[in-house]
Amino acid sequence: MAKPAKKIAPKHSHKPLSMYAAVLARFNEAAEIYNLPTDIADGLRVPQKQVKVSMPVMMDNGKIQVFEGYRIIHSTHLGPSKGGIRYAMDVNDDEVKALAAWMTYKCAVAGLPLGGAKGGITCDPRKMSAGELERLTRAYTVAMCDVFGPDRDIPAPDMGTGKREMAWIVDEYSRLHKGYFPGVVTGKPITLGGSRGREAATGRGVMIHTLEAMKKIGIDRKKSTAAVQGFGNVGGFAAQLLRSKNINVVAISDYTGAFYNERGIDLDKALQHQKKYNNTLEGFPGGELITNEELLTLNVDVLVPAALQNQISAEIAHNIKAKLIVEGANGPTEVEADEILHDKGITVVPDILANSGGVTVSYFEWVQNKQGYYWKDEEVNNRHDIYMQQAFEQVWYNSKQYKTNLRIGAYITAFKKLEKAIRYRGMY
Repeated sequence: MAKPAKKIAPKHSHKPLSMYAAVLARFNEAAEIYNLPTDIADGLRVPQKQVKVSMPVMMDNGKIQVFEGYRIIHSTHLGPSKGGIRYAMDVNDDEVKALAAWMTYKCAVAGLPLGGAKGGITCDPRKMSAGELERLTRAYTVAMCDVFGPDRDIPAPDMGTGKREMAWIVDEYSRLHKGYFPGVVTGKPITLGGSRGREAATGRGVMIHTLEAMKKIGIDRKKSTAAVQGFGNVGGFAAQLLRSKNINVVAISDYTGAFYNERGIDLDKALQHQKKYNNTLEGFPGGELITNEELLTLNVDVLVPAALQNQISAEIAHNIKAKLIVEGANGPTEVEADEILHDKGITVVPDILANSGGVTVSYFEWVQNKQGYYWKDEEVNNRHDIYMQQAFEQVWYNSKQYKTNLRIGAYITAFKKLEKAIRYRGMY
């Protein structure tokens, strides 16, 4: 295998499109190819509801700090809106709006009876105590008590949140509505009605879509190599599951750096190192330290960007050597890079298809909450895999039918389902 490419020095700097502008760019291209009726297209270009709140929270030092929170509901045409809540310093209305729209298309592509939403709070959870985070989460729940609901809008974890925050939301929402409503969120602890298989679901979806794409384009997984950018929940599970299918993972990374080993990364040791060193890979001895940019341009068969948005720019796209890209993160590829990758013959499994495993098992959790009956791991995984395989086949078919790439094929797949629902129900 070739050694990592030299660090890329961009010839010129550019500012990528805002996240929502990137959504609309792909939306508009797909709408034109599919000939989506103007009235439906105009309705889907804007969210149904946008809520912004200010939340005064008592900090541990006795002072009040005011936080801004968002909840944007893009569509409820297929069912109650669904989408995560992220805690991060760069949370803003444009980002949340983009993520909400992606959730609409992601749920439609996966064949779920759910719409799209997203929420977030501008904060740095790494610098906040558990008590401060609990007070913030409960304040957010109070502010959104008329937005959330098991049959209205169902949050889930995202960046900076997890099952702990979901448990606080269930408790606060249940207090406000005088009952017990575990179905108001997904991604809960199993003891409070969470689903087995949920934690690994997004990474598992990445693995299933990787295998399906490899079959289509003729990559022998037993002789293949992969690089995974991002070693958090999505990338970590994706890497482990790819390895379990005899795909040799030769590079992994997080925000502290990337690590390359031609013989293959020992993922068990990487996980142990991560737990020992404050959940980071910094100083990991199992590979050569390289940059994240170098990881993206390694001579591997499969590249899984599972970190942040806008990682694959046009400059980097020119240097990518992978035959297959499977997007574990939301929006990792800039709009300008899509055409370059397509012209190079690189197959890209887009985010709204590739990382839909998480929302699929979230849907299963919601169903189990309604039934009051809970499934075993094997049942969850089997159902998940069937949903993912069916979604992949539909997107592949539509991309071929309309002579376009898988990203636009995924949007068209979503349009077909949304158009029918809107015609039956009406736009609002």
